[in-house]
Amino acid sequence: MHAQFNRFFLLPILFKANKPFTYIILTLFGVFLFSVILYEITMLDMFANWNLYQNSHQRSYLYQLASVLGTLVCILSPIIVFKFYRIHRKQTDAALLFNQMQLNSLKGQLNPHFLFNTFNTLYGISLQFPDRTPDLIMKVSQLMRYQLESNSKQCVSLEDELEFINSYVQLEKERVGYRCDITFENKVDNEYTYKISPMLLIAFIENAFKHGTCAIEKCFVKITISVENGLLHLHVTNSIPKKNDVVSTKIGLKNTIERLNLIYGKDYKLDIKDDRQTYIVDLEIQLKKFVG
Repeated sequence: MHAQFNRFFLLPILFKANKPFTYIILTLFGVFLFSVILYEITMLDMFANWNLYQNSHQRSYLYQLASVLGTLVCILSPIIVFKFYRIHRKQTDAALLFNQMQLNSLKGQLNPHFLFNTFNTLYGISLQFPDRTPDLIMKVSQLMRYQLESNSKQCVSLEDELEFINSYVQLEKERVGYRCDITFENKVDNEYTYKISPMLLIAFIENAFKHGTCAIEKCFVKITISVENGLLHLHVTNSIPKKNDVVSTKIGLKNTIERLNLIYGKDYKLDIKDDRQTYIVDLEIQLKKFVG
C-alpha cells in the first residue's frame, strides 16, 4: 500500500516539483505510519488467532517495519532507476542537440570566411599570371566542392582531408611564387584509417599563409602533419613580417578552437606561440578509426 502511495503521490514531488528533501521526509513519515498501521492490524489479528501467532516473530514491530521497507525498496528501486535514466537521456539528447546547433552555426560562419580568403588568393594570382586564371579557377572549384560536400558531414576520412590541404598549399605556392619558402611534409604514410572533423586543420594553415607571406622577401611557411597510434600532430610555423598590413578578424581561429572544444573536448591539445618574429602552432588530436 505504501509503495503505491509513494509511486503515485510522492514520486511526482521528487521528479516534477524537484523537491528531494520533501520527498525524503514524507517517505520516512509514510514508512513509520504504515508500519504502525500494519503492526496494529497484526496485533488485532493476533488476539483473534493467538495460537497461530504464539511463537511468531511477526509480533515484533521491527519485523513490520522491515517488511514495509523491504517491499518499498523492491518496488520503488526499478521505478526510480528507470525515471532517472529517462531524465538523464533527455538531458544528454538536449546537450547533443545544442552542441550540434553550435557546430552548425560555427560552420556557417567559417564557410564564408574560407571562401573570402580563397578568392583573395585567386585574385592575387590572376593579377600576376592572367593566362593561368582558367586553370586556377578549376582548382579553386575543386576546393569549394570538397568544402560544400564535407560541410554536411560530421567526420571525413583523414586521407580526404589531407588531399584537400595539399591542394590548398599548392594553390598558395602558385600565388606566392619563389619569394617565400613553403614546405609541406605529410608524414601520415599508412595511417589513413582514421577520421577527423572536416575543415579543422585548414584554419591554422590558412592563417599561416595569410600573415606569413605578406612580406616581400625572407618569409616562410612550414607545415608538418603526422599520426602515431591515432594521435595526429599538426605543426605550423610561419614568419611574421616587421610591418604587417593584413587586417585580421581572427574569426577562423576562434571558430576552429570552439569547434575543437565541442567535438574533441579533452582529446586535443593546442599550443600557440608568438614571439613577434615567428608564429608557431602545435595541435594534437586523438583520432578515432574511420568506418565506412
